[in-house]
Parts: sequence; C-alpha cells; structure tokens
Amino acid sequence: MNLINRLLLVLVLLTSLFFSANAQEKPTIPINTAVDNVQKYFTVYPVEKVHLHFDKPYYAVGDTLWFKAYLNTNLFNYDPSKIVYVDVINSKDSLMQTLRVPVKEGAGKGQLVLDPQFWAQDNYRFRAYSKWMMNFDMDYFFNKVVPIGDAINKKLGANINYQQEGSRTKATIQFRGQDGQALGRKKLNWEVNDGWDAFDKGKAETDDLGRITINLNHKEKEKFKTGRLVVQLDNGEMLVGQYPLTNAYQDVDIQFFPEGGDLISGVNKKVAFKAVASGGSGMKVKGKIIDSKKKEIIAFEDLGMGMGSFTLLPASGETYKAVVTFENGVEKTVDLPAVVDNKINVVSVSQDNEFINVGLVTNDQYFNTIQNKPYYVFGQLNGHLIYAAQASIKSNAVSVKIPLKELPNGVVQVTLLTPDGQPVSERLVYIQPQELIGIQVATDKTDYGRKDLVKMKLNLDTKVDSLPGNFSVAVIDESKVPYNDDDDKGIVSNMLVASDLKGYIEKPNYYFNPKNENRIEALDALMMTQGFRRFDYKDLVQAKLPQVKFMPEQGITITGILRQNTGRVQPNGGLLLNIPGAAIKKDAYTDNSGRYTFENLVFTDSLKATLNARGNDNFRSLVITMDPTMFPEIDPNNPNKAAAIQNIDENLQAYLDNSKKEFRTHNLIEEVVVTASVEKKQTSKDFSALTGLSMPEHRIEGSRFNGCNVLSMCLNTMLTGITFDVNTQKYYITRNYNQGSRVPVQFFLNGMPIDEPSINSIQVAEIEAIEIFMRDDLGTVRNLYQNDGVVSIITKKEKKQPRMTMAQIEAMLPKSNVIDFYPLGYVKERKFYEPKYTTPESKNTNDYRTTIYWNPEVRVDSKGEVNLEFFNADGVGKYKVVVEGNDLQGNVGRQIYYYNVR
Repeated sequence: MNLINRLLLVLVLLTSLFFSANAQEKPTIPINTAVDNVQKYFTVYPVEKVHLHFDKPYYAVGDTLWFKAYLNTNLFNYDPSKIVYVDVINSKDSLMQTLRVPVKEGAGKGQLVLDPQFWAQDNYRFRAYSKWMMNFDMDYFFNKVVPIGDAINKKLGANINYQQEGSRTKATIQFRGQDGQALGRKKLNWEVNDGWDAFDKGKAETDDLGRITINLNHKEKEKFKTGRLVVQLDNGEMLVGQYPLTNAYQDVDIQFFPEGGDLISGVNKKVAFKAVASGGSGMKVKGKIIDSKKKEIIAFEDLGMGMGSFTLLPASGETYKAVVTFENGVEKTVDLPAVVDNKINVVSVSQDNEFINVGLVTNDQYFNTIQNKPYYVFGQLNGHLIYAAQASIKSNAVSVKIPLKELPNGVVQVTLLTPDGQPVSERLVYIQPQELIGIQVATDKTDYGRKDLVKMKLNLDTKVDSLPGNFSVAVIDESKVPYNDDDDKGIVSNMLVASDLKGYIEKPNYYFNPKNENRIEALDALMMTQGFRRFDYKDLVQAKLPQVKFMPEQGITITGILRQNTGRVQPNGGLLLNIPGAAIKKDAYTDNSGRYTFENLVFTDSLKATLNARGNDNFRSLVITMDPTMFPEIDPNNPNKAAAIQNIDENLQAYLDNSKKEFRTHNLIEEVVVTASVEKKQTSKDFSALTGLSMPEHRIEGSRFNGCNVLSMCLNTMLTGITFDVNTQKYYITRNYNQGSRVPVQFFLNGMPIDEPSINSIQVAEIEAIEIFMRDDLGTVRNLYQNDGVVSIITKKEKKQPRMTMAQIEAMLPKSNVIDFYPLGYVKERKFYEPKYTTPESKNTNDYRTTIYWNPEVRVDSKGEVNLEFFNADGVGKYKVVVEGNDLQGNVGRQIYYYNVR
C-alpha cells in the first residue's frame, strides 16, 4: 500500500460505507455527527507502539544486553516521539534503571552492561514506552520478562518445586554451592513472608543430596501471590536465598466468554473459554457443559495455552454449568453466564480476501422489541476508524460486510452501539497477514566450521520504495542458548497483536508460526478472551476527548521557572546551561511568566550539568526552580510477570555453564595482594536514633539515582512498598494505606528526622543509599514520631579536610542561583565486538560467545539487498538468525533462519 492510499483510507471508507435500512426511528445523535465526533479522536490522538528486539532471550550477570527499539505510529500528520524510555524492573517491583533511547526514523538502539556488582540473578521486566504513551493506559506499554542468571557471584544455587497436597503445599528444594556440589547436611532457617510480615517459619537440615522439604499451610494463600520463601543456610558463612511463592498455590481460574458478550436464548454462537493458573499462565483443560438436569450438552478441550471455544444454543430460562478437569487433576464445576432474552450481539461470521463478514444477532422475542430501531456499527483498526454504519434492525440476523481492501494487518475492534453512544456488544477480529515486510535470508553455505567466515545476504522488501526501512539482525549459538521461538515476543506478534490487547499473552509467536496447524483457530480464541479498551466510545460519540499531559518528545528538554526570592517570577532573565562532558554551553531567556526552556539537547547519561543565573544584575536575589521529570509509576500487578522462570539455575544451565567458562577466560588476572582496607558500607545502624530497627526490607544504592534531578519525583516510583499521596504530600506504607491507614512514613537523613519538603534540598549525587523499613518491632522510632515505617537516607561520608576559612564555608553553601544536577541523558553508544579470524594465530583462542553477531543498524539499499559478514565462534550445532524490522509506514517483518556449524 502506498502512503497516499493509507492516509486517505479512513476518508474513503467513511464516505462510502454507510448503509441504512430506512429506519423508522431517528437516532439520538445523527450518524454523521457521531462519526465526526469519533473521527476527531482518531485524527488528533495518534497511537504509538514500541517494540524491543533483544539479541538473546536471556542473559547472565557480566553480559552486555543489546537491544533495538522500534517505534510505530498510525498517523503521519505530526512529528512522532523521538525518545523511547526503557525501565528495568526486578521481580520485587523495584525500578533498577531507566534508559533514554534516541529514536530516528522509527528506530533506536541501546545496551545495558550487567555489572556483577550491581545485577543479581532474577527475572527482570523490561518496560518500554514514549512520553506520549504515558497519556493513556499503561497496559499498552511494551513489557517483556528477561531472565538473568548468575554464574559469577551467586554462592547458593537452588532448584525448587511445589506440589499441592490438600490444604498444604510441599516445597522441595535442592541446594548447591558455587562449585555446583550439593550442600548436604547443612542447617538452615526458613521464613515465608509477604514482603513485610512473616506468616510461617521454621528450621531444617538438608539431606545428603542437599534437599529439604517444607510444608506450607494454605491459610495465608492470598499472600502467596506476592510472598517469598527466604532461606538462610549455614555453609561456614550465612548464605541467603529468596524464592517467589507465585506457583506455590495453584488455584486455577476458568472463565467463559460468549461471543459478543452474552448468552442469548435461541441464538447459536461461539463461547470461548480460558483457564489460567494463579501465576498467570494458561493451563490445559477439558470438560463438558451440562444443563440444569445435568444432561451433557457438549464436550470441549483447549487448543493450547488453556484457551478454546465451542458452539452453544442456549434455551430461555435454562442454566448451564461447566464440569472441567485441569491438567493437574483438579476438577471444578463453574457456572456459565446467565442466559438472557433481551440482548443483541455482534458476531464474526467469516473472513475472506475481500471482506470481514460480521452479523448482528438476536432472538425473535427481542427482535420484536427493537425492530426498526437504529444502531451504529463502528470498526476500528490501529487507531483508524475503518468502518462506520447505521443499521436499522429488520430481522433477527443482520449481515455487515467490512471491506478489507487497502487495510493493514492487525486487530479490528467491531463495536455495536446505541445511537447515544452506549456500547452494547463488541467482537475483536484479526485480519490475517497480507502485507508483512518480505525478508529472505541466505548464506553462502549451509554448513560451516568453527570460526569460519559467514557471508549472509538479506533481501528486504519494504513495500514502499521511497520510505526507508530499519532492521536488526541477531545470530546466536542455539546449542548454548536453547529457546522455543513460540515463547518469544517478536515484532510481528507484538506490533500486530500484543500491543493492542490487555493482559499477558502466552507464547506470542505461536500464532504466527506456520508449523502450528491450529494457530488461526487459537488466535480467534485469543480475540474472544483478551481485553481491549484504548478509549471509551460513549465519550467519543459525545465529543468528550481525553486530556493529555505530555506531548510527543522531540529531544531532551530542560525547563523551569526563574523567580525572585520574594516569589515573583523574573521575566527576561538570562540563564546559562553548562554540561562540560557533552561540550554544551547554551543560554536562554525567560518569558513573561519567568519560564525558561532548553530544547533539543544531546548528551549521554550520568553527566554533571550546571544551570546558572549569575549573569543577571540582580543574581543574588534569584532562585532557579526546575520542572520535575515525570515517569510512570511502577505497576506491581502487571500480568506479564507470569512469564518469569521459576528455576533459573535449571532452565539456563547450558548458558550459565558457558558463562562460567567465558568469565574465567576474559576476567582472570594474576594474583595480587591487596593491602588497602575495605571501605565499610554505611547503614542505618550507624546512627543511634535508628539502632532499634531490624534489617531493612529494601536498600536502594545511590548509583540507582543517576539521572535524577528532583529527588522527590524519583522517590515516588523507586520506594518499594511505599505510596505517595498527592493530596497530603505524604508517604505511606502501601499495604496499610490500601487498608485505610493514614499514618505517614518518617524520613531520616543520616539519622536525623526530616520532613517531606526538605527532601529536595538533598544533593542526589551525594546519596550513598536509601534504606526502607516496613516494620519497627521494638517501637523505638514509632513511639517517638508516631509514624508507620521509616525511610533512611544516607549520604556519602565526607573525607577529613583541614580546617576551612569562612570564605571556603560560604563557597560550599548551596546557591539558589546556581543548580548542579545529573539529568537523565541518552544511553551511551557502544560497538558490538566482532572478532576476525583471518590467521592461524588468531584462531588459536577460545571463543565462548553466545551472540555471534549483532547489528541493530541494517539499512536497505535501492534493490533491497544487504550483504553481511561475520565469524562463527567455537560452539558447534545450530546457529539461529533472527531478523526483525519496520518502515516508516508501520509495516513490520520478521524472519528466522538456521545454519549448521560442525
């Protein structure tokens, strides 16, 4: 499809596809008015989608994680966002790091060094978005769980399995030391807590094979969702392991979704179902539908991932139940939705090369009530209103044809509304791929030797010759990085399906793998069981448009207000921005409201910046304030956490074994004798006012605050387990706050109590750590300050200096007309290492690489051909090539290719 056709798509459909059946009743809002009102939203509010392509599905501590960021938009009459943010969130929902990635022509690149001193083994969730996307539901951010193992620092390895037995769960754990040997006959203490309070504890000793069995009571089963099993094992030194309880109690939930929303008496249509375990993953299920007389009506079985559908003709006044059996042997009887007599639904009939055929169906009884009444049918695809029609109900089954000509791939949301904008029924339909970017991969040979040169040719068809395409290529040694590609979230499955649906989608690539024969049927079951609510038609029809706080970012901007110390704004005041590390020295003047703006700044992260107002005549009386950088809050109940791996040691064994070899090869140095003393980390125990507290539940190292310019804004998202109330401007323990408590947290700075307004006077760069205490068992702080919880801010120790003069002391006092800060800059650029084995000497080295080749900047020439060269590593077996890409028109493509190394 060319660009002009895509732009005119909506206008053509809206002017040519209305149909009317000479309705005898006039609608509340005329169809033209309704369409105009809805179209205002679709033409003014673009839909931006983000995708991350990683070089590997998982990593180890010490690796460098490489990624390519893709940003697609559905509109072309505005400047899309030029910045993508990537949040890295650990399994405890603590924000580890935020990366700012510059985007050019719909793509950007970045990397993250997994420093062993900072990163630990865990399931990390990567969340990516643009500032424009922050105006809308966070459920449409890109989310992907990336496991990271540890073959360097981790001294306690474990494999844990849960088995339910009646009212208890048996947790069996086998412990291994750093050398991989079983830790037999070791004493340990264990505790089960929900992040705050322990609700079960005990002592045990491992057997000869390093195993223990712990019986967990189900009395506190609700706490299992966020709880952890914490083990302290004595192996000469105290080793600590923490294991989530997400899978410890599997209360399988099964829901039934009648097509269009209702079980209508006398109407034969599909009913979809989805069985989900407590952890969020689908569970295999089979069963039967019975009526009130326990007569079997139909049997059913899932298609995979716990989803499927069956056809049911419900009778008026009848009730139906499902008798189901899950793969774990549990049986359950569940009520189906009640049968109704007074509804009309939209259903999917069929799809061919020209039309999506949908129907408006009801029973004879309700048809007599709504005969000749007008309804609206709206079809929406990727933020475009592709179909709008007014229908007068002339029979109990009205046919609607939605033309497919010139439509891109994706999820079509077909909605049936009353003329006043009330949605009454909805059906999601996926348009099967017709216009993916064609990608062909070929190598000069199919079989290679170790360290051989590979010559690869890509043929890339971007559909539109005048628009550039962006592609990324990853080549991995699959014998060291085994992974089922169906489990991955590729650019096709993400941009065309996952980015438009709420909730966790298991095995996203499954629906696009031709080897899966039932993938089309499974995808339709997904359409009927997954949520979609980007907007509210009721508001749009009535011309109520949502308010936006953030515009699409075009670059890094620093803004704020310059005031006099009396509080009055300072118009026409001059300010100088200096970032020496980026060779930036730029001035700006305030407007009549005292506002200043520095736009389109380019600098990397962790650089010091200074904002100076001393060039003004009255500089001594000026006060600079900066606008805080706004970020989305942490979403602790994000359903994508269901993709977490329970036993990282076991599942990543081949990769971690290779990681040990690679780390030894690249990091071993000659033994040296260290004579300097190790600097002891400061903790809250160093301050007498806090010595009565127990161990902190969370500790945030000062390095995590790199890029934070306003401390209070960063604390709002980084304080795990604590909620900020914008009305009271106070912080509260989240658990107690949700239960109605309004007793605030008490802040301390180096053991001295401070109030909330004082927080922003703390120099972020001087913070060594922040410790969070959820409990005060002895009440030493609570009784004195009447607080609930403690946040202890610890700054770096000052080195002893000679006695200073008064002038030196004055020079150290903070100036209101000069601000030093560390803004969040762009992610630093690094080049992927590519060895060249061109001589016998160069080949005489060990090469344990798992990512053989990574190129995030593949561009297309006029013929669509790209030639690439790289050298294999020492690993033998299958090497997997993954190519992903997009173009500025929003087309996407993905291809998998294999070759052998012998």
